[in-house]
Amino acid sequence: MDLSILIVNYKTRDLTLACIESVITSNTSYKYEIILIDNASNDGTIQTVTEKFPQVICQANSENVGFSKANNQGILLSQGRYVLLLNSDTIVQSDTFETMLRFMDENPAVGVSGCKIVLPDGSLDKACKRGFPTPSASFYYAFGFSKLFPKTPRFNQYQLGYLSADEAYPIDSLVGAFMLIRREAIDQVGMLDEAFFMYGEDIDWCYRIKQAGWINYYYPRTHIVHYKGASSRRKPFKIIYEFHRAMILFHNKHYRQKYSWVTNMLVYAGVSVKFLLSLAKNKLRPAR
Repeated sequence: MDLSILIVNYKTRDLTLACIESVITSNTSYKYEIILIDNASNDGTIQTVTEKFPQVICQANSENVGFSKANNQGILLSQGRYVLLLNSDTIVQSDTFETMLRFMDENPAVGVSGCKIVLPDGSLDKACKRGFPTPSASFYYAFGFSKLFPKTPRFNQYQLGYLSADEAYPIDSLVGAFMLIRREAIDQVGMLDEAFFMYGEDIDWCYRIKQAGWINYYYPRTHIVHYKGASSRRKPFKIIYEFHRAMILFHNKHYRQKYSWVTNMLVYAGVSVKFLLSLAKNKLRPAR
């Protein structure tokens, strides 16, 4: 088995069906398996997938265990030389797997890679190529400096806006919407950290993989489409909470011991302010 494609579903039945359809209709010479983990969606996804795509391996959870744990369940079931984290709200292109697996086979030093990811309007999903969220990188990103100076490396350490989205290069971090990981890298660094419920687990994994000596690579010779949720709608409190909790988790795990207590306090204060501002902004959005 060459590739194990992991898809986590949580109340996204129609998107999940479209995602699986795009996988099955793609063209590749590599042998793959699709593993669907449903986080207690109760929307008929498992039944529909089983009927329409009987080749898909399905696991149904009795509760929403989060993105990290669900993917880890999939990894334990997987048999591929490579494991792909693929969001349920994505559409792959006909050449996506052929292009990305050939790249990985030809570059054995690469532990994890990702392709270009675009939004439905054709714009770049900026999360597909990122730097690690150091205190300075996080500050410049969270408080808008990266938007004011998009081509200045100092202010764009996180989203790397000064680097072309159409060129290939090593980077710090990819995004969990499409992350192609070599099995040997997983065996070396371990699976996803389940302390991260639904954000931050991809950056944490990339950090550990890079620290172990592997190369993380952005390879935009193919792309996928990412149908993110509409930003104009009000988000559940848990979404906002987990996003900001992940920032603290990552900092405590990888950076707290490297910085002074003053810097750490500034980080905690900055995340708290950002959290409160996000809650206030969310209140102004329409509920539906």
